[in-house]
Amino acid sequence: MQQGELVVVTGMTGAGRSTAAKELEDLGYFVVDNVPPELVGDVVRLVDEKQGIDQPVAAVVDVRAGQFFAALTEALVRRFPSRRTTLLFLEADDDILVRRQDAARRPHPLQGTGRLLDGIHRERKVLEQLRGDAQLVIDTTSLAPHELRARVADAFGSPTSVALQVTVLSFGFKYGVPVDADLMADMRFLPNPHWVPGLRPHTGRDGDVAQYVLSNPAAVEFLDRYVPVIETVGEGYLEQGKRFMTVAIGCTGGKHRSVAMAERIVALLRSRGMDARAAHRDLGRE
Repeated sequence: MQQGELVVVTGMTGAGRSTAAKELEDLGYFVVDNVPPELVGDVVRLVDEKQGIDQPVAAVVDVRAGQFFAALTEALVRRFPSRRTTLLFLEADDDILVRRQDAARRPHPLQGTGRLLDGIHRERKVLEQLRGDAQLVIDTTSLAPHELRARVADAFGSPTSVALQVTVLSFGFKYGVPVDADLMADMRFLPNPHWVPGLRPHTGRDGDVAQYVLSNPAAVEFLDRYVPVIETVGEGYLEQGKRFMTVAIGCTGGKHRSVAMAERIVALLRSRGMDARAAHRDLGRE
């Protein structure tokens, strides 16, 4: 937890705002739900007066704020200089959002007299600019609530510096591409361990599979060229005030090549002094 941090939580209805807010509250944040964007500054000022400027604050803003979304950026600009602000945007696929809203037995706030999907499409349009401005986007499509809470805790639960936090995410193309990726690379140009009987049951975390993938000259050349790209983009992100970056590494099923390469990229980034961690979206799905 960063002293004095302000986290603005927004995103699609059904994508997990309440879950994220509960985790932030457990982490010690003063959480305010459904606050209009132009009042975020007033909330922070009241917290400063009552609990001091070191108290971290999280404000949950959703599409029901309507026309007030235009004031969000201005509200962030007016924040107190002593507070670092992060805009967290939660995303999910349409079919998942429909399923979650149906399970909650609640209409979508923008549904009106139309279908649930109509409300979701309207919401995406309203939030399009905010999503582009967010410092951190989390796709909750394949995340259980406890997994989302872990992602939030990973981002906001421990003391952080101004260093960039890089998540290298392995995935399988056959399960769809991650929508929260800032950079994406395809490992299907490498020989597939799936076709090696002795390697097929194992994953990219196992030594034999990693050796098979990483010893390929094409893999070595890729790493030599791609890791500097990540460093360059990361430097630019920090200059623009973004503290989080997701690098997606894909293969067919997200079990062998992408996992081995993601682990190796994390090791290389850490050897260069970067704050990097691996996450494996589809490991175990086969």
